[in-house]
Amino acid sequence: MARMAVVHLARGKTQRIAEGHPWVFQGEVHRITGDYNPGDIVTVVDGRGTFMGRGYINPASQIIVRMLTHHDEQIDKEFFRKRLTKAWQYRQRLLADTTACRVVFGEADFVPGLIVDKFDDILVIQALSLGIDKWLPEIVEILDELIAPRGIYERNDVPVRELEGLKQHKGYLRGEFDPRLVIPENGLKVVVDVANGQKTGYFLDQRDNRRAIRPYSKDARVLDCFSNVGGFSLNALVAGAREVIAVDASADALASVKENAELNGLSDRLSTREGNAFDILRQLETAQEKFDVIVLDPPAFAKNKASLEGAVRGYKEINLRAMRMIPEGGFLITCSCSYHMKSDLFKAVVADAAYDAHRRLRLVEERAQGVDHPIVVGYDESHYLKCLIYEVL
Repeated sequence: MARMAVVHLARGKTQRIAEGHPWVFQGEVHRITGDYNPGDIVTVVDGRGTFMGRGYINPASQIIVRMLTHHDEQIDKEFFRKRLTKAWQYRQRLLADTTACRVVFGEADFVPGLIVDKFDDILVIQALSLGIDKWLPEIVEILDELIAPRGIYERNDVPVRELEGLKQHKGYLRGEFDPRLVIPENGLKVVVDVANGQKTGYFLDQRDNRRAIRPYSKDARVLDCFSNVGGFSLNALVAGAREVIAVDASADALASVKENAELNGLSDRLSTREGNAFDILRQLETAQEKFDVIVLDPPAFAKNKASLEGAVRGYKEINLRAMRMIPEGGFLITCSCSYHMKSDLFKAVVADAAYDAHRRLRLVEERAQGVDHPIVVGYDESHYLKCLIYEVL
């Protein structure tokens, strides 16, 4: 058997990896000894040659090594079986209902680059790095044995794969089935399209935050901006909101909002507005509209550090306009799924918007993603979702 290639880290570049961060960047590598092919398993050592762990290598990526383990152990099918089993057992223990949940959350479950979502008896897989893509046949076999789904679908139609030198594609991996299905969430029925919906078909990470809107929504007039398929809208309606307006730029998303409302017998108090949420917020403010609750759940404004300055302006604008339309005693539910928009910065942006809007805020709840999207100490990127609930005074 050929000897495994060794990645030697530069001196002074080991602390972050030693503390558990799973990414080795190109600039942290001093030299590589031995032969390897992209996607192979390599050993990582510090500047003195001391063993630090193993991971898969891809010289085409700025993240040249994604760490799998800090132990001297073999990386084989059995290794992945143990990791996937632990991930599934964690969900079964902490979630009362695993009908719809994230089964594997990449680096946060110590399987870098792998996303697995469960929608009823269908699994959806994303392989976001070359290293895990090479193990995909074994991963599918393990998941088939572990969870016994009716079918498995791959959503590898994401641009990030191209940064790893991988092609985009999607399709069936196990079984043939209707990609549109209905899942239960918070006692509601939600239509999910695993073939064409965003990401893997539905944003499972906001499940608990969507339910959290209920105490604030009874008898309220609610504006749900960036509504997607209506998760927040449905929870507001079922809690007794007197009116909900869902806003999204996608006609397909709003069609799904209406379909989901009809499925749950909640259509009578729902209306939709198609368009850019920035424009619609501006129009509603100009018209002096008032809402007891406004939900802001935009897509990631800061996809990288370079876009953070523009993201700050975007978050400030939508929160400013929202606060101007909420009467005293109303509530603002504002979210950011941008990792680079750290919690303290996000709160500072909202506070700045409140100052300009001449409003005071009381922070009622500070929330994150659900437990099936775990946050791991040493890997700050795993804490990406912020959900702040404020009373507007």
